[in-house]
Amino acid sequence: MPKPATPSSEKRRSDKRATLLLLGPAFVAAIAYVDPGNVAANLTAGARYGYLLLWVLILANAVAVLVQYQSAKVGIVTGRSLPELLGERLKTGSRRVYWLQAELVAAATDIAEVIGGAIALNLLFGVPLLLGGVIVGIASMLILAIQSRRSQQSFELVIVALLGVIVVGFVSGLFVSDVSAGELFAGVLPRFEGTDSVLLATSMLGATVMPHVIYLHSALARDRHGVSNDPGRIRTLLKATRVDVGAALLVAGAINISMLLLAAANLRGADGNGVSGTDTIDGAHTAIVAALGPTIGVIFAIGLLASGLASTSVGTYAGSAIMGGLLKVRIPLLVRRVITLIPALAVLAVGFDPTQALVLSQVVLSFGIPFALIPLVKIASSKTDMGEFANPAWLRIAGWTSTIAIVAINVLLIVLVIVGE
Repeated sequence: MPKPATPSSEKRRSDKRATLLLLGPAFVAAIAYVDPGNVAANLTAGARYGYLLLWVLILANAVAVLVQYQSAKVGIVTGRSLPELLGERLKTGSRRVYWLQAELVAAATDIAEVIGGAIALNLLFGVPLLLGGVIVGIASMLILAIQSRRSQQSFELVIVALLGVIVVGFVSGLFVSDVSAGELFAGVLPRFEGTDSVLLATSMLGATVMPHVIYLHSALARDRHGVSNDPGRIRTLLKATRVDVGAALLVAGAINISMLLLAAANLRGADGNGVSGTDTIDGAHTAIVAALGPTIGVIFAIGLLASGLASTSVGTYAGSAIMGGLLKVRIPLLVRRVITLIPALAVLAVGFDPTQALVLSQVVLSFGIPFALIPLVKIASSKTDMGEFANPAWLRIAGWTSTIAIVAINVLLIVLVIVGE
């Protein structure tokens, strides 16, 4: 017969159930780590250099855990989002300039995500890119309507479901791929092979921590859990947040690594086998179909579509949080979705190369990273703002080290792109 539950075991089970009920915001934020820009970077890395840059994704994911936890922590402890805190500190002129750069970053993100979804529809159904962009925009409006008319938790469930589709789309190919265990373990060792591999590595790192999701996570955590002045309640929320962030970014990291491994096992040297353009998403899809068959190709394209839909919805949500916090102006999410869709459709309408547009959008994002990261770590480490929950010494050191490293990497990315052109 099973032993009766003791009070301590019942409490542990109750605590686990309570923690599970608090999960969600980080999974929404994690969508930014598996958007079409990441797809392009990871596939290119695997196709050109095999397993060489695997360590970059591992390092980037570790840094992302630190950054996203601090963002959520700021929202929970202060009861305000990062944009709101900045809006309170900046004078009117500075606040508007700050909003403008943050808005440009959000717009660049949205362009990449709509284009990624349009490419997926083109791969799946042959839909012209412009029409595909319109369809992605309409679909994202339907997803945002769930958040507007129902609740944030309902929105989180939809995003988590799309994340599940992304997992299947980008991981399934590994089960029929011949991944080299020896080369995989060798990829954990940091090293490069020439200037181009350095440029690609900086692109991968630079595209990982996106400014808009740093702003957003603080708002997501605050809106999901509410505002509390009870230290005990805050400790409980922070404990759940650590689990939330760890689990969400473990999933996102696994997806990114799977994309690189899929490309390393199947796309490296594909140009020499009659399949060209593997450094573009559609070229990589063609190579995947040639190597693994049409079924895996369809599953991959579905994952890309889910990535575009989820990330563009989250991007619009982030833009709304940025505008509300910095300008104290709130535009309905659906209206904002229509407005921010215009630049993406314009890029598709003029016939600009979609993969190149993805790459350029990541460069624009790199300009905005210091504006989000520096104030985040400063506020999260401030006893004035965070009280007893201010970052301990080890987290302050880790936070500032990560910030300096990411800013330096993105400056290097910009310099290399300019020099390369």
